Amino acid sequence: MKKYTFTEKKDTRSGFGAGMQELGQKNPNVVALCADLVASLKLDPFIKENPDRFFQVGIAEANMIGIAAGLTIGGKIPFTSTFANFSTGRVYDQIRQSVAYSNKNVKICASHAGLTLGEDGATHQILEDLGMMKMLPNMTVINPCDYNQTKAATIAIADYVGPVYLRFGRPVMPVFTPADQVFEIGKAWMVNEGTDVSIFATGHLVWPAIQAGEMLAEKGINAEIINIHTIKPLDQEAILASVGKTGCAVSAEEHQLNGGLGDSIAQVLVRNLLAPLEMVGVQDTFGESATPDQLMEKYGLTPAHIVAAAERAIARKKG
Repeated sequence: MKKYTFTEKKDTRSGFGAGMQELGQKNPNVVALCADLVASLKLDPFIKENPDRFFQVGIAEANMIGIAAGLTIGGKIPFTSTFANFSTGRVYDQIRQSVAYSNKNVKICASHAGLTLGEDGATHQILEDLGMMKMLPNMTVINPCDYNQTKAATIAIADYVGPVYLRFGRPVMPVFTPADQVFEIGKAWMVNEGTDVSIFATGHLVWPAIQAGEMLAEKGINAEIINIHTIKPLDQEAILASVGKTGCAVSAEEHQLNGGLGDSIAQVLVRNLLAPLEMVGVQDTFGESATPDQLMEKYGLTPAHIVAAAERAIARKKG
């Protein structure tokens, strides 16, 4: 098993800010829009270097999506930015009608997603956004795992033509993926190869999945860990190849089980390769106000919970 280490922790939203700064220097068609949350979205460097390519729309998220759709007609590549709850739940109609249905080249960039928003509580901790976005035709959905991968994903989606939903967060997380990586949309990333169980993780749950793999190894269980950073289009080939080898699987996500990564994997398996699948995620409930660590523990999203799910999957495989 490959050992992953880290020397620093950074928030994934800062990876977005760094990616935007680089895009500002490289691609003159990239423009940024924000709904009154510039500091939270780490856009200050982009704005300082490209003041004429930034639009502060204020607390008017629906208007921001409409403006972004219009900007694409003139050849611009608009990146909208606000909290994930406001990026999706508040403006779903505008995204559906003006962006997805019209297949506009808008990049919807959403920070502060999931339970790890912490003390802001249930009204801000959106746990349904991946499902909402993946159900829209034409929409690509991406959920990177650390600072470096978020930066790489931000840069990559500028070259992709079509609507994209990019999800990231507020808490500092271990930085463990390469700084010079090339982000491939729709291509799963093999973290560790294994033979006994496949663990498919996304976003902030990738690092806990790595920790779970180390805990399983101490028990003599060889877990294959795969980072599913692109929820849609889903890398079905990687999923089937892995489960075809291990015979069972676990999904791990900071999202409702309904409509999330686990649901997508279950659809792939039921159509192609019947195998036990255990899902680690939020069980049809809203969050609450507490620290991120407290919430991850209460709602079952820790390495220990992934280990328990893997053991259940293996037991079901053995029958």
